[in-house]
Amino acid sequence: MLIFIPTYNERDNVERLIAQLFSLQLDADILFVDDASPDGTGNVLDRLAVRHPRLKVIHRSGKLGIGSAHQLGIRHAYEQRHEVLITMDCDGTHPPEYIPQMIGQARARHNDIVIGSRYLNRDSLAEWTPFRKVLTYGGHLLTTTLLGLPYDASSAFRLYQLDRIPHELFGLVQSPGYAFFFESLYVLNLNRLHIGEVGIVLPARGAGYSKMTLGEAGRGLWRLGQMCLTIALHKQRYLLRKA
Repeated sequence: MLIFIPTYNERDNVERLIAQLFSLQLDADILFVDDASPDGTGNVLDRLAVRHPRLKVIHRSGKLGIGSAHQLGIRHAYEQRHEVLITMDCDGTHPPEYIPQMIGQARARHNDIVIGSRYLNRDSLAEWTPFRKVLTYGGHLLTTTLLGLPYDASSAFRLYQLDRIPHELFGLVQSPGYAFFFESLYVLNLNRLHIGEVGIVLPARGAGYSKMTLGEAGRGLWRLGQMCLTIALHKQRYLLRKA
């Protein structure tokens, strides 16, 4: 199993998250991909990696997009032959204690993907700011209506059962940014992978600030429009061609 976490300016959150993950006593490696965080997150991770042999850090040259970071983490997981991949954020909004429940649902219900969903529990976003709530609920309405995805399609808290998912499916996903999440889920759903959800309650982020801006939201909306046009004219582009 691999747990993957992308970081950008999460210096004050990484050590606490690593301690929480190791306290779960999972048979898992942990991979961080840091986009040259100006606050020195990468240096903190390097020091922690010396103490923890199962912790690995990949440094990138700059802020290259969260979607491209996830693609890197997914590729690394396949290359290292991990059967299960967990992806999550570093800001404290994805509580690690839900991971065993996600693993249990994947095994018990034979789900290929399990999502930590913000929409199954009442008041799961009670501690969030009004701005983030508007972006979150607005995005959920759009992906549900336009893409027909009855899931939390923009959640980065996911379990992938990689031994049941062809790696080539992720090659059909083009977005390097936040749109990666709903685009990848659309591809996985269209190709008939089994998707389940676990309801989670999200606390307010820990230290630092949210990377989701109006600009990022606008780019996600633009990518959603592009996808809708592609689906209308050439839906097969999102289907994996089998030999």
